[in-house]
Amino acid sequence: MLNLILFGPPGAGKGTQSKKLIEKYELIHLSTGDILRGEVAASTPLGLKARDLMSKGQLVPDEIVIGMIDNKFKENKEANGFVFDGFPRTVAQAEALDKLLADNGQSISQMIELKVGDDELMKRILERGKTSGRPDDQKEILIQSRLDVYKNETAPVADHYKAQDKYVAIEGVGSIDEIFETLCGKIDALA
Repeated sequence: MLNLILFGPPGAGKGTQSKKLIEKYELIHLSTGDILRGEVAASTPLGLKARDLMSKGQLVPDEIVIGMIDNKFKENKEANGFVFDGFPRTVAQAEALDKLLADNGQSISQMIELKVGDDELMKRILERGKTSGRPDDQKEILIQSRLDVYKNETAPVADHYKAQDKYVAIEGVGSIDEIFETLCGKIDALA
């Protein structure tokens, strides 16, 4: 089973590249952001709580996120693998994900980080905000808050997978197809 973590700050292109990876490798997409936005759109109690937190640029509690991932994993036991997009966001989540996968006889195959500078990220997110409808994509102060949370809380997750020799980084700037070709080269090298 191929279990990939597509890693990088908000706006790095994880969602765009995930879609292409899913199609090529026939993987299941696990985007906690998409799962949460679905809950928000449905106005479930979890969705309402998540909307409040996300509109302030805050993270949703680990136990909620881990539970959602566990459910998705169990629903898709016959899958070729998973692309984790936007998760794990903390070392504690990485440890919980490793445990969840180990309990199911699996592990992370590789974490691939998309490296993109802050100015480019801000530009991309503001542009996305014109069509996404997400309030946290439309205000520079909220975007900067998300980037700061990423640097302080999420970026250290890379060290967790570096210690397991499962981390690689690629340049996340260029054409979508160029970045995808580089990603596929890293994935194909796993075989």
